[in-house]
Amino acid sequence: MRASKLVRVCQGVENTVVERVDLAGDGGQEVLTVRVRPVARWRSRCSRCARRCPGYDRGDGLRMWRGLDVGVVKVFLVAAAPRVRCPTHGVVVAGVPWARPASRFTRWFEDQTAWLAAHTDSSTVAGLARITWRSVVGIVGRVTAELAGRTDRLAGLRRIGIDEVAYRKGQRYILRVVDHDTGRQVWAGVGANADTLRSFFHALGPARAAALTHVSADGAAWVHDVVRERAPQARICLDPFHIVSWATKALDQLRRRLQGQLRHAGRPEQAASLKGSRWALLKNPRELSPDQKATLAGIQHDNRQLYRGYLLKEQLRYVFRAETTSFAKSLLGGWLAWARRCRIPELTHLAGTIERLRPLIWNTIDAGGLSNAVLEATNNHLRLLTRRAYGFHSAQALIAMSELTLGGLCPPLPGRA
Repeated sequence: MRASKLVRVCQGVENTVVERVDLAGDGGQEVLTVRVRPVARWRSRCSRCARRCPGYDRGDGLRMWRGLDVGVVKVFLVAAAPRVRCPTHGVVVAGVPWARPASRFTRWFEDQTAWLAAHTDSSTVAGLARITWRSVVGIVGRVTAELAGRTDRLAGLRRIGIDEVAYRKGQRYILRVVDHDTGRQVWAGVGANADTLRSFFHALGPARAAALTHVSADGAAWVHDVVRERAPQARICLDPFHIVSWATKALDQLRRRLQGQLRHAGRPEQAASLKGSRWALLKNPRELSPDQKATLAGIQHDNRQLYRGYLLKEQLRYVFRAETTSFAKSLLGGWLAWARRCRIPELTHLAGTIERLRPLIWNTIDAGGLSNAVLEATNNHLRLLTRRAYGFHSAQALIAMSELTLGGLCPPLPGRA
């Protein structure tokens, strides 16, 4: 077998002429250097749009691209890097078939690195590939940008979910949009505000926005306002998880208030017992331990107000588990009537919020309990990625990683179908 064919097979280079292969030492390590050039039809093309363009100059001379290692030996592709004048992109380095624009790595090297980055932390990938972690971040960005440009991920959207996730301290968020029908992330942007969401609808376009039927979100008014502005026909569904979380938060506020009243009344033992009852009150009844069930029984006997708040929280949870929509709506109406007259300030205030958002909750019930469960689960995945990477220096780096792992933009390993 000729060395040129072996290089093409091992490095995945197409439309490439192999001129010479050299093996030399570099600091005690062997390095395989492959001199290459594009075939005639690939020459003098813009690296951005692949359009054939007139030449401009010879550029900076020879350039090197890191290829896949052969065993423990590093491989570098070496070729001339002339510049061309593109009518659209101006003076740019001519494109080459074996590498992406503005990259010093071959396509197969970047695909393998991106696949590894989707399955382990960047430091491990950097050590295995013998590159810096900043190079790993750049590779992930280039790979996801190219794959995103090959397909219209916003096409065919009908039911979407919108939610934000913090990526750093200081109230720094990215906004994410997920397709409920496929479970994939289809868009992400920096910031959690109306302008960021409008950027999504700008990318979506009026025609595709008009095809949306359901949008699930939390209770943020700015999300509802933008959806009504850009997709007025879509039914806004309030996420059941957030609704129940409001009830659990109100119940915990009630517990802390009663605990403080008992402490100031000179009953420290009863106050201490309420302090240890938090999880017995907030957990799903099916998941209570025997001790927590005993704690709940004691609250039922000794603190009827707190137990009434607990029952209100559980009935609101059961609204979204009802078998029929009519039963769910009647349960919600009964809950509102009970919460208004329960004489518990925390729950009475919550009843006003639920009453104001009742039409959106009915939309959720009519849609079969459409929720942001997929978003919440993937938000936890992003938090895990952030902890694994010890944080990200920029929102764009986290967005690129989310597109790689959750947006369906992870390339296959080189040589695999």
